[in-house]
Amino acid sequence: MNSATQVKSIILAFRPKTLTAALVPCVAGTALVKAIGLSWDGWVLFYALLASFLIQIGTNLVNDAVDFKKGADTEKRIGPQRITQAGILSPNQVMVLGSLCFLLAVLCGVPLVLKGGWMIVAIGIASVLMGYSYTAGPFPLAYLGLGDLFVILFFGLLAVTGVVFLNTGEWLQEAFVLGLQIGLHATVLIAINNLRDQNGDALVNKKTLAVRFGVQFSRWEIATLCFMPFALNLYWWFEGYKIPAMISMLALPWAVKITKNIFSTEPSPLYNQFLGQAAGLHLVFGLLLALGFAF
Repeated sequence: MNSATQVKSIILAFRPKTLTAALVPCVAGTALVKAIGLSWDGWVLFYALLASFLIQIGTNLVNDAVDFKKGADTEKRIGPQRITQAGILSPNQVMVLGSLCFLLAVLCGVPLVLKGGWMIVAIGIASVLMGYSYTAGPFPLAYLGLGDLFVILFFGLLAVTGVVFLNTGEWLQEAFVLGLQIGLHATVLIAINNLRDQNGDALVNKKTLAVRFGVQFSRWEIATLCFMPFALNLYWWFEGYKIPAMISMLALPWAVKITKNIFSTEPSPLYNQFLGQAAGLHLVFGLLLALGFAF
């Protein structure tokens, strides 16, 4: 394999299509600050985006290496090929690359700590540790069925409330609701991924919710995750933020399409397309909310 192809494979291992999970909470949280009528700091957005991207990429790489070591990623998997599975890099090399991303995320977090203090230190340390512990360490979250909760918490609640706190110095109820909406949609991706990989995960004792409770449970979980953020728009309506509440409803067809596809299709490689649709739902809904807040 030539070097250009190897570099391309490594970049694909970052799972760029899923990086909306890091982008959306930072942008939406910043837009909420503007909607509240307070000033926002462009440097906070810049460093928060960098740190979030690096934590997510590091989590993806560690997941790649650990799943291969534990036998979850083999030639029989129906998801996209992984670089360790394909032999492009060794598991140890991928772990080093993931660890480097976490280190860079910590460095990007230094300016945020200087602005936000020890609370940001706590959030940053927890984010890095949980990113590593998603599949690695003595209590791997994904293998215990806690991956969905991890995504809601760290790519929703903490990401949004943290950005808002850095700009305002306050922990606001509005930020919690927005973080919950974004976190629920981010979790659609992992829920679809786990349903697709249910059989393979069961063989290696990876007890995702799909493995623990079965296909029908996972389908209803995905439906709930898709539609709950739209129901939460009632909060914005009654709080007087009617433009974001209305404009974000334009993303509803994505939720309907994903749900119909999941209920009508057995776990298969087609689920890779549904993952792309879920990323689109998360991105469009979040950016429409942000656009509504901005105006």
